[in-house]
Amino acid sequence: MKSGRYIVNRVTEGTTGPQTESSGRKEKAPMCRGRRCLVLMTVCLGLICVLLLVFITLQHIHCSTITAERDLLKSYKNTVEEFNHTINSLQDNYTDLMTEKDQLKNNFNSLSQKELELETRIKYPTAEKGQSQNSSHSLSQELETRDKDLFAEKSQLETRVKDLTTEKSQLETRANDCTAEKSHLETRVNDLNAEKGQLQKSFDSLSQKKLELETRVKDLTAEKDQLNQTKLELESNVTSLSEELKKEKSKQGNPRGPVCLFKSNESSWSESRQFCRDHGGDLVIINTEEKQKHITSFIKERVWIGLSKTENKGTMKWVDNSTLEKGFWFEDEPKNAGRNEDCVELMPLDSTQNWNDLPCSEKRKGICEK
Repeated sequence: MKSGRYIVNRVTEGTTGPQTESSGRKEKAPMCRGRRCLVLMTVCLGLICVLLLVFITLQHIHCSTITAERDLLKSYKNTVEEFNHTINSLQDNYTDLMTEKDQLKNNFNSLSQKELELETRIKYPTAEKGQSQNSSHSLSQELETRDKDLFAEKSQLETRVKDLTTEKSQLETRANDCTAEKSHLETRVNDLNAEKGQLQKSFDSLSQKKLELETRVKDLTAEKDQLNQTKLELESNVTSLSEELKKEKSKQGNPRGPVCLFKSNESSWSESRQFCRDHGGDLVIINTEEKQKHITSFIKERVWIGLSKTENKGTMKWVDNSTLEKGFWFEDEPKNAGRNEDCVELMPLDSTQNWNDLPCSEKRKGICEK
């Protein structure tokens, strides 16, 4: 392991593998991660737009259905009113026909009474029998003519009564049909009212979903803006750190390898070490004061170093299993508070005495070397 080259890792929270880059090339891993975020946000926005389009289409169809149902309901109501009017008209006609029938019966009875009186007069002649033979013959002819007229009128009355009876039956049948149709229409109106209530409930539910989708869109937009701001801050930090590292390298004037700090979410000590191993190195070993000063000069936040008691409880050792000879501990450190501070961090202080022990599960960035 060469001590002249340093790599600072950064592990992104929520990802399965860490990423690194050297100061001699641009940072590609964070950029790729940023692109993935933009792609995911774009896909989410696209899905939301599709859902909104589907919702608007459903709402349009729903409104059209309600309008059609209202028109149908109005048509049914008009038909019911027409049927009621027809029934009333038929009832009035029926009443008029019954009145006319009674009048015809009265006329028929009156004619029958007159015929009976004439027959009585023929059978039982009184003082008129003594009249002349010519008068009797004339009266007989008149009676025969009258009898024929009465018989013809009687036949006409009977035919009219039969017609009225048939028309009455037809009117009653028509009235029954209208009553059944009215009942059917009332049932249909009730069904339409029930369906209208269900459609109103569906409409209210869709309106609620629309509000939820609009709220979700606003939240995603705010999250997108926040991610863009974080991306800009990360790019700014990377740029500033690269410039600082170049300046530090020019000040030192030594052949040290490139040192790069990757700004990202922190990870535990063991995860940081695994990241270093995956990239052909390990957490940094600081065994000289010059090395301590060099690393302290460019760090801007707390970072892990390769010193711990994870494999040898009670004894501080470096990742190459060498024993600690000289430490650059902060005042009153190490304390081993809670008896679980088994790993060591380096704090961004002006002094080189900036080591601190703390639990290995804490989240920090790490410095790798290879």
